[in-house]
Amino acid sequence: MFHVKPGSPEIGHVSREVQERLEAYVTLLLHWQRTINLISPLDIDAIWRRHVLDCLQLSALIPRATSRAIDLGSGAGLPGLVLAIATGLYFDLVESNQRKAAFLREAIRLTRAPATVHATRIESAKLGAASLVTARALAPLTTLLSWAAPLLATGGICLFPKGRRVDDELTIAATQWNMRVEKTPSRTDPAATILLISEISPVQPKP
Repeated sequence: MFHVKPGSPEIGHVSREVQERLEAYVTLLLHWQRTINLISPLDIDAIWRRHVLDCLQLSALIPRATSRAIDLGSGAGLPGLVLAIATGLYFDLVESNQRKAAFLREAIRLTRAPATVHATRIESAKLGAASLVTARALAPLTTLLSWAAPLLATGGICLFPKGRRVDDELTIAATQWNMRVEKTPSRTDPAATILLISEISPVQPKP
């Protein structure tokens, strides 16, 4: 495992303790990757920028008053587990794939991240409302909003990184959802955008 100094472009500005915990997470991910497809094999050599730093940039958009978050379709822990490690914010990680859920539990144990794994489908998750909901590379925006809305506390926000078709997804979602949207360009992918979505409610059918 190569060493990344705190503050370097590959990992961003984090403490040495956080750096060490992230390195332990990445080492574990690459070990499990041999038997479970946690990330694309094409991304292995660029894992820090493509995945870790891509997730870490979300931390700057999390409101300071946030006390708990829910990460949908956590998979390899991106972004939920990475953000839990980096910020200390408690995350509920929802992942229906049992093998990926096992990886997440081991990663939480190893890194001492403040998180709990819920190995169930998003629609079946029994969770109290949280002030932050995240998801990355999971589903179209309309579907994400249908999953997030019941889990989002009043005044809460969603953070959803999206790719080059973000405007198309927003146009479709606006036919079913009222929402306030703020866009932030990704610092790791010029074709990507981070959506900060709040004030979500379903569009009422016209009488």
